[in-house]
Amino acid sequence: MIDLHCHSTISDGALSPAEVVRLAHANGCTMLALTDHDHTGGLAAARAEADALGLKLINGVEVSVTWRQRTIHIVGLDFDDADAPLQNLLARVRSGRLQRLQAIADKLAKKGIDGAYEGALALAANPEMASRTHVAEYLIQGGHVRNKAQAFSKYLGDGKPASVAHEWAALEDCVAAIKGAGGLAVVAHPMRYGLSATAKRNLFAEFKALGGDGIEVHSGNGDKNDRLNYALLAERFGFLASAGSDFHRRGDHSGGILGACPDLPPQCKPVWAHFGQAGIQA
Repeated sequence: MIDLHCHSTISDGALSPAEVVRLAHANGCTMLALTDHDHTGGLAAARAEADALGLKLINGVEVSVTWRQRTIHIVGLDFDDADAPLQNLLARVRSGRLQRLQAIADKLAKKGIDGAYEGALALAANPEMASRTHVAEYLIQGGHVRNKAQAFSKYLGDGKPASVAHEWAALEDCVAAIKGAGGLAVVAHPMRYGLSATAKRNLFAEFKALGGDGIEVHSGNGDKNDRLNYALLAERFGFLASAGSDFHRRGDHSGGILGACPDLPPQCKPVWAHFGQAGIQA
């Protein structure tokens, strides 16, 4: 019962770090990584709760990266969260969030939807991390859309009326920062980016060349076919395999059950087998 990808109120989750740990433990989880977006501020509280419950907590973070004009996410695992270069990178990534949020709100205002900036900030437990997810929640509460999926398909997704391009961290800088902090770098939910087979190969080859360690073979509510396909890709590129629920909140069916990821296909080399072994490659 291992879950290496989930979120708390430090980024765009609905539960506090301690509540995330308690729910994971209640669901039978024995090893958990809290991977808030571009922020490690919840790790101390999560670790205190995990220690009290006897659950093994792994340091985690999900870093926003711009690769060939696309946004992808890289999960860092088992790193030193006091590492200055890594924290400097995360701070730089966070600094552009509010500027982007204001630009999104300005575009929505032109469509007759006012107050999105203030509304998103009010919905974010940590205003520093207000994101498109919080804008989507504001749109839902205002009756402009029915759900998160429609918020992105109608307004917030790439190419939509309120889409705002943003340069996150460079892939090279992200991998170097995670590795420099003694951690393992993993491509998060690679099945969700809509990449062509060629683009996916290019991403994996570049990530591997930069020192990347693994990919999420299971993510969220992915099915058995997803796991089999990405297990084959992990084997082909020599990647370690990770698994995570990508849990954000109860009742959100786009994520999996916190702490209850299915078994990986048998040919996989689990990333957790390499925790505590900085510099180990698949």
